[in-house]
Amino acid sequence: MSKDRKTLEERDQMSDLERLRHSTAHVMATAILKIWPDAQFAYGPPIDHEVYGFYYDVDLKHRITPDDFEKIEAEMKKIVKENQPFERMTVSRDEALELAKSGRLGGLAERDAESVFKVDLLNDIPEGEEISIFKNGDFWDLCAGPHVGRTGNCKAYKIQSVASAFYKGDANNQQLQRLYGTAFKNKTLLTEHLERVEEAKLRDHRKLGKELELFKIDEQVGQGLILWLPNGAIIRQELQNFIGEELERQGYSQVFTPHIGKLDLYRTSGHFPYYEDSQFVPVIERDALNKLSDEGCSCADLNNALINGEADGFLLKPMNCPHHIRIYDASPHSYRDLPVRLAEFGTVYRWEQSGELGGMTRVRCFTQDDAHLFVTPDQLDEEIQGCLELVKIVLGTLKMDDYRVRVSLRDPESDKYVGDPANWDKAEEALRKAAQSLGKPFTEEEGEAAFYGPKIDFVVKDVIGREWQLGTVQVDYNLPERFDLHYTGADNEKHRPVMIHRAPFGSMERFVGVLIEHFAGHFPTWLSPEQVRILPISDKFAEYGQEIEAKLKAKGVRVKIDLTSEKVGAKIRLAQLAKVPYMLVAGAKEMEAGEVSVRHRNRGDEGTKSVDEFVDAIVKEIEERVV
Repeated sequence: MSKDRKTLEERDQMSDLERLRHSTAHVMATAILKIWPDAQFAYGPPIDHEVYGFYYDVDLKHRITPDDFEKIEAEMKKIVKENQPFERMTVSRDEALELAKSGRLGGLAERDAESVFKVDLLNDIPEGEEISIFKNGDFWDLCAGPHVGRTGNCKAYKIQSVASAFYKGDANNQQLQRLYGTAFKNKTLLTEHLERVEEAKLRDHRKLGKELELFKIDEQVGQGLILWLPNGAIIRQELQNFIGEELERQGYSQVFTPHIGKLDLYRTSGHFPYYEDSQFVPVIERDALNKLSDEGCSCADLNNALINGEADGFLLKPMNCPHHIRIYDASPHSYRDLPVRLAEFGTVYRWEQSGELGGMTRVRCFTQDDAHLFVTPDQLDEEIQGCLELVKIVLGTLKMDDYRVRVSLRDPESDKYVGDPANWDKAEEALRKAAQSLGKPFTEEEGEAAFYGPKIDFVVKDVIGREWQLGTVQVDYNLPERFDLHYTGADNEKHRPVMIHRAPFGSMERFVGVLIEHFAGHFPTWLSPEQVRILPISDKFAEYGQEIEAKLKAKGVRVKIDLTSEKVGAKIRLAQLAKVPYMLVAGAKEMEAGEVSVRHRNRGDEGTKSVDEFVDAIVKEIEERVV
């Protein structure tokens, strides 16, 4: 009973928009039943999604397609016009089961076939519980609510998509049709949302990544494993060069570490078995494998031997920090040596479920612009500020200015966090102080900390309103304790360093995926894989075009020349589709004057300039990283 009460309490906290969307889902279900009375419904909640606002899972012989959406919406319009009240009633579990067996729940009237999904859901509820049912018009369904007052409030809605979904998300269960939709308070807000959705489709990094030849996900290589194509590799390398200059300025040392490590390394850090479900399966050492195989051990026995530490093994690294810790510990340190700042573009591996993978933003192998700082307690505040400054430089340079700051704390009631609570308190207070210094509003969110320490996350909102967690700074007293790290203090005694984890970009894959959508593929000149395209009007001016090409290449500008027989208008269109920042048209007049006709992909015709004038201008734009 307490569980049911808790659910009702949580439902009562539902926002006005969630109530509206939940109610609209019931209107949609009612409409579907008017059209196809044999439909059987599972459940239809509001959802927090950048595109969709609700869904309903339905079992129906008719295969719903987008061609049916208009018909369903027309029926919904009639139900809205009828202004049916949403009414709640409570019945016993046995009474609810009778209604489900008669087909009354999830239907418009009693029917021969029982409501199989409602019966199953009710069987999950303990006997003696009160059951909440909501009805509007002739439609009854199991529902804790709450809803808006009447269907007449559900005026601005849109059915957006249909997909397949397994009942209760279990692949062993029946496959249903999932109908997605959204709803807003008024049609203006709905229209604005739908326009953002269309803009998102145009900016989708998976679509643009293919068109601009930036990256590929290949079935033979594996899902969630990114192949960086030459164009995408240029963007990644430019970002690495950019951050590398800042790291050198702040006194970081570059390191390189292997892609795997012994299981004992991750046992000490706590990553194994803490992250066991999201790690690749450990690899057993060959000698141990041969020995256990000779003893007739099964695959399960081998796996248990690895997990229990009875056999040595290796793990594709889920984190870079244990490796950096061992580098710090490779030599003794005095307080005069600290802070020690170790940086690496380190590749890590996570076993994400297939259904959770998404382009570059959710992958199984990604590279972090990772660094770990080992500092004295007195240096902690200053070094946190340096890390935050680095994140602000990255976001500011790329004009990703719309972000919020989240201080992720431990949940005191959870047992997933390791270490001394007193150290947690010190780390959390240090980050609160740092967050206050940013001069931006920030939120504190319990339960979002890493298992070894709290963190500050920069959550960036893109141009269509979606949020992405990118840069992060974490304070960690626990891993230095677990690895027994020391430095010699001014008192000639051993002291424990504090560790800072920081990654301004976060994952390079996710960052570039977000960046593609942020710029809609129109990268600033310094990031563009191709910065200039030279367009000779005809073959007669090819040699002049090649002279210009040579001058630009000598200055490090990425330039190509279009020597095809296409007319110049077609050449311009091709360059525009490739989103090349500058196009230089060269004909008789330009060659005679030693000039080029300059065209920008967004600003259009910029008139003629001397070749040297253009070269100087674009080199300056690139060097200053103009956005």
